[in-house]
Amino acid sequence: MRPPARRGRRLALPALLALFTCSLAFALVSEDMKKEVKQSKNLEKSNISKKTDIDLKEIVFVIQSQSNSFHAKKAEQLKKSILKQAADLTQELPRVLLLHQLAQQEGAWTILPLLPHFSVTYSRNSSWIFFCDEETRIQMPQLLETLRSYDPSKEWFLGKALHDEESTIIHHYAFSENPTVFKYPDFAAGWALSMPLVNKLTKRLKSEPLKSDFTIDLKHEIALYVWDGGRGPALTPVPEFCTDGGDASCATTFRALLPLCGNPVKKEDIFVAVKTCKKFHGDRSHCGKTFAILERFLNHSLDGVAWLVIVDDDTLISISRLQRLLSCYDASEPLVLGERYGYGLGTGGYSYVTGGGGMVFSREALRRLLASKCRCYRNDAPDDMVLGMCFSGLGIPVTHSPLFHQARPVDYPQDYLSHQVPISFHKHWNIDPVRVYFTWLAPREQGGAGQETPKGGREEL
Repeated sequence: MRPPARRGRRLALPALLALFTCSLAFALVSEDMKKEVKQSKNLEKSNISKKTDIDLKEIVFVIQSQSNSFHAKKAEQLKKSILKQAADLTQELPRVLLLHQLAQQEGAWTILPLLPHFSVTYSRNSSWIFFCDEETRIQMPQLLETLRSYDPSKEWFLGKALHDEESTIIHHYAFSENPTVFKYPDFAAGWALSMPLVNKLTKRLKSEPLKSDFTIDLKHEIALYVWDGGRGPALTPVPEFCTDGGDASCATTFRALLPLCGNPVKKEDIFVAVKTCKKFHGDRSHCGKTFAILERFLNHSLDGVAWLVIVDDDTLISISRLQRLLSCYDASEPLVLGERYGYGLGTGGYSYVTGGGGMVFSREALRRLLASKCRCYRNDAPDDMVLGMCFSGLGIPVTHSPLFHQARPVDYPQDYLSHQVPISFHKHWNIDPVRVYFTWLAPREQGGAGQETPKGGREEL
């Protein structure tokens, strides 16, 4: 399969016209959205007034886990915590599923392809599917109390609500007239689908297969799919789904931590390559250049250098934070790390690390890649997508980190960034890149908002 030459972040004129046409369409429905949200809130009030009696056995927990050993271990720890809390409450143990173990298909991480499985397997005896990140912390008594406030016989889409402050390219300029009107869930706080909604979405998936297109921001795209242009429910904000943990009523919390597993990786163990030239070429998708970098790293750099990082010349990155993050990964494993996108995942496509936020490779991953025959189909092909296609064919999955960012800080909700210790951002368009670096990425002694290591060995905002 060859990825298309047109890219989400390198838009030709026809693509831009299509996006702005899409924006106008979204603008036309924004007023309807306001009415729908108001009606949804009224319905919510009438339904919440009556408590329902559910047990933990009626909740299916799905941890959005990854197959990499570090992430799989974190997910197993959360699973044990969930089961222990259930046992302490002397309740029948709930089902706890790890996403990376549910299916071998490439697009399982996008959730929607798995809904038919959830419907067939759990609809008879379960009321809720509750999704959470591997770092989400759950308080079972509060979660039960929260979910009992919603009638499980109705269609519910619950979560901590995020919204765009301004229209952004990563959401295809959706709702450009009023971006704040559309709400989507913060995965870090956990989110839930009632079983009637899962069943409804399953019927739709069977009659309307998922489009073969880009997956860029999954949480926004799931919310759009559930809403279905007003034919489905909008997200219901749940104040008990938290990320700050400052309220005793919170059913979930999420701490803003940068992992540290032993000593940070030494700078000498990281080879950084910047794709650039004297003319600052506009189309950065030079696959031939990237593969030349890979060849040089593997065959001409010191054997002891474990990691390769490839960035654009307008990528802003914190190397000190990257050193800490990489301490949690085994360089002897084939690792491809960064912000994960997808292409054609509904029809057997592949995942890839988007290049602007930085692509990180272990030496072992590159050894396997260059030992294969997978190469650029054109020298000017989109390098990150070609790499994703190659690694997918080799059975090496992309490892996602939300700390890498393909866009600028202004393109993300501030509430979303508030529980992160970011490693990178991308693009200098309409921003002061020096100010962005010192605000978001610089070590504390250089004036950055992100703090250096507190006691306990982990960086925290």
